[in-house]
Amino acid sequence: GARETFENYYRKQRRKQARLVLQPPSNMHETLDGYRRYFNQIVGFFVVEDHILHTTQGLVNRAYIDELWEMALSKTIAALRTHSSYCSDPSLVLDLKNLIVLFADTLQGYGFPVNQLFDMLLEIQDQYSETLLKKWSGVFRNILDSDNYSPIPVTNEEVYKRIVGHFPFQDMELEKQPFPKKFPFSEFVPKVYSQIKEFIYACLKFSEDLHLSSTEVDDMIRKSTNLLLTRTLSNCLQNVIKRKNVGLTELVQIIINTTHLEKSCKFLEEFITNITNVLPETVHTTKLYGTTTFKDARHAAEEEIYTNLNQKIDQFLQLADYDWTAVEPGSKASDYLVDLIGFLRSTFAVFTHLPGKVAQTACMSACKHLSTSLMQLLLEAEVRQLTLGALQQFNLDVEECEQFARSGPVPGFQGDTLQLAFIDLRQLLELFIQWDWSTYLADYGQPTCKYLRVNPTTALVLLEKMRDTSRKNNVFAQFRKNERDKQKLIDTVAKQLRSLLS
Repeated sequence: GARETFENYYRKQRRKQARLVLQPPSNMHETLDGYRRYFNQIVGFFVVEDHILHTTQGLVNRAYIDELWEMALSKTIAALRTHSSYCSDPSLVLDLKNLIVLFADTLQGYGFPVNQLFDMLLEIQDQYSETLLKKWSGVFRNILDSDNYSPIPVTNEEVYKRIVGHFPFQDMELEKQPFPKKFPFSEFVPKVYSQIKEFIYACLKFSEDLHLSSTEVDDMIRKSTNLLLTRTLSNCLQNVIKRKNVGLTELVQIIINTTHLEKSCKFLEEFITNITNVLPETVHTTKLYGTTTFKDARHAAEEEIYTNLNQKIDQFLQLADYDWTAVEPGSKASDYLVDLIGFLRSTFAVFTHLPGKVAQTACMSACKHLSTSLMQLLLEAEVRQLTLGALQQFNLDVEECEQFARSGPVPGFQGDTLQLAFIDLRQLLELFIQWDWSTYLADYGQPTCKYLRVNPTTALVLLEKMRDTSRKNNVFAQFRKNERDKQKLIDTVAKQLRSLLS
């Protein structure tokens, strides 16, 4: 006869039990079993309540169960948010997602609304994507660290087919060549390409059973893949390029590799399209803009090549040891310069597989840097005096540079474009060795001037150094008429140069 008291007592006790059931264990995120036990308790609780609703009269009603489920849902979602955020293993996140789907589908079968759980799964998806990116960062690092940065040699048809099976590459010329032959790229190209596909499969696994439309799945995969390229792979490539011990050969190989990976991106687009059946023309599809990653890496490697070359040139120039007071020049170009030109020749021979513009820019930038550095040697403040003999020796070295530029170390230059890198030095030396001041002063400022590239300030600096020489070398200068005349001549020219400058 105490029915009402009993119903109230029952509901109160069950609320307390629900609260206990909804309290997750503190280490739940460590194993899948932790999550499984948690979900099983909750499902068990609501299955019992549902059974009581349908088999008893008035002990529980729909309003009471709905209210309990509301509370349970918000507590469960809060617990899952907290615990899933601790997880760094993508396969555990994936297993958790499958459990949540089972949990939601089971309760939906009993008539409980579970939309919020599916919404929360989309949040966990971002978490999953982050754990994947972390994992693949390690994968890419290992691939790039273990690469030998030299073209892949192929000894037979079987190996050739295996590589072409992993990486979309077609080259009729290479196919015709007899074995053994080499692919232009190194191992990291097919490996990185395969890993991008693995990542796409891993993304796809999460979207299964989430009741998403194919466009939503497609969008999710493309967004994650873009992140993989622009953030994860990009960082790994930049780190390799910026390393201290990366030489020119490795940088050249990186440029070739990234060129091939960039070309392969359209096949990745197709790969995603085949998986999701969403055509790239569809209005909403995200494009794979991650391809810029390979362009950026290539530009970084190119910049590094230019810097690297200039540093090598500087190392050779530190060995320059001119006798600026020599009376007579030597019979040949300086040893350090002959070695430097030898180094440049062998370096540019490696550049044959590079995209044309890169090799040309590298060669032009090296010649300009060499030319500027040689000019600085002449104008250095420490060099206080300078003889004609020293200038003639210096001229032999510049001729060696011009000879190198004429020999076409890199194909594709028009006419004497490369020699023009040394034109400032050439005109300056001609002017001094020929002592052709009358022409210089008469034509100065005219566009057809023979010594157009000679700056009067530069000429004056050199002239001052030559004047000092004449004085210091000859104690009896005042007794030698020709020395006195030469001195006067230098003074006159210097004066005219000064008036030009003012």
